[in-house]
Amino acid sequence: MNAKTPGKDKDNASAQASLELRAGQRVTLLGLVVNLVLVGVKLFLGIAGRSQALVADAVHSVSDLATDVVVLVGVTLGRKEPDEKHHFGHRRVETLATGLVSLGLAAAGIYIAINAASNIYFKSHCQPTWLAALGAAISIAAKESLYQATLRVGRRIKSQAIVANAWHHRSDSLSSVAVLIGVGGALISPRLAALDAWAALVVAVLIIKVAAGLFWNAVKEVSDAAPTSAVLEKMTQCALNVEGVLGVHDLKVRSSADLYQMQLHIVVDGSITVAQGHQVAKQVEKCLFRDVENLLEVVVHVDPTHEEEDEAN
Repeated sequence: MNAKTPGKDKDNASAQASLELRAGQRVTLLGLVVNLVLVGVKLFLGIAGRSQALVADAVHSVSDLATDVVVLVGVTLGRKEPDEKHHFGHRRVETLATGLVSLGLAAAGIYIAINAASNIYFKSHCQPTWLAALGAAISIAAKESLYQATLRVGRRIKSQAIVANAWHHRSDSLSSVAVLIGVGGALISPRLAALDAWAALVVAVLIIKVAAGLFWNAVKEVSDAAPTSAVLEKMTQCALNVEGVLGVHDLKVRSSADLYQMQLHIVVDGSITVAQGHQVAKQVEKCLFRDVENLLEVVVHVDPTHEEEDEAN
């Protein structure tokens, strides 16, 4: 006996999914437009302001354009309804998009690190002007605002791909902070020009760390890794607390685009009717959707006590 609806009617669920998809598409398109403008602004001011760091930062923004496209496609396809060929939906497309974004983020971090290390080793520093500082300041304000907006939407619609893209925006903001520090130091004193490269190197390490975390989460989802023991225990206890449930076994959980899909077996009194067993299963389902965050789908199998006794014998 199975129970697998979240308690909302299908029309409401579909409308909610459509609203979430549009929100994800809007914030990603906003990011794409902002990144396109920033590439031009930073490239122009970097050349005019004689700042190699700002020109490199403009190249970093080009990578953001690519990841915006990946996320837009991933979210659009990943939020499609289940069909005959995809019984569990298309959310793994979002997982794939997250992995691709994390690789892009890591590549950007490695590029910044190599460039910064090279500048430190060869003492390749230039004397930038205030135009470069202006470009870095504009980038920081724009990308930090974009990070906050994208992160809010990603968390609200539970899209790991959009959350990953938010961190890509933050990486661009941090690299611009490094540019501003370096340019500001050089404007104060030519002897402080090396601050640009050292700050960029620190930022690169932070970017690579974030990318590694996002990539590992994507790998765990693709491999159907179970959530933490705390989450599994919470699910088990939720079912056991329902009146009529005598035992819980064969709990299986996997993640799909940062949402849980689960199934479990509950043991009920073998003398009750099928209808009564179904009601117990529905109560277990309601409890799980109420108490467990990020739960997408539940399948509850009902086993009578005599089946358990037969298996034991």
